[in-house]
Amino acid sequence: MSKSLIPIESIISRILIIRNQRVILDKDLAQLYGVETRVLKQAVKRNIKRFPSDFMFTLNNKEINNLVSQNVIPSKSYLGGAKPFVFTEQGVAMLSSVLNSERAIEINILIMRAFVKLREIISSHKKVEQKIKDIEKKLGDHEDQILQIIQIINELISPPHGEKKRIGFIKE
Repeated sequence: MSKSLIPIESIISRILIIRNQRVILDKDLAQLYGVETRVLKQAVKRNIKRFPSDFMFTLNNKEINNLVSQNVIPSKSYLGGAKPFVFTEQGVAMLSSVLNSERAIEINILIMRAFVKLREIISSHKKVEQKIKDIEKKLGDHEDQILQIIQIINELISPPHGEKKRIGFIKE
């Protein structure tokens, strides 16, 4: 399978943040692996010891409602009636040992690359954010000086107050 069949951006778009963790829905993983969601869930349930709560967890009703309200999923019926499993990066890695096929291995590699790419993107955004904060701080430090310069410029531009002295000779 080549990267062009499933671009990393397509996988990144399926990564959600739930309970402060980056996860992928079971339905999306099943679609990527080319299996039915129920087959994926059966494989996980048969090997449940491989999936502790930091690898995989089941969404509660509130989380499902949030996904619907944020238009991540069109409706609850999209999930097929059952509460979905969501898999963290470690859980996705474990799935490759449970779903033992060539496609699962290839897709798993692509998903791992997508998680790495997402971390790189987030890291670069944090660097940009820090640079902006540094610039704001420098501007804040120079604010008083800038205000003084503007005040002096305004004084130079505005006409002087009071009487003008006449230039030239005065006849007496």
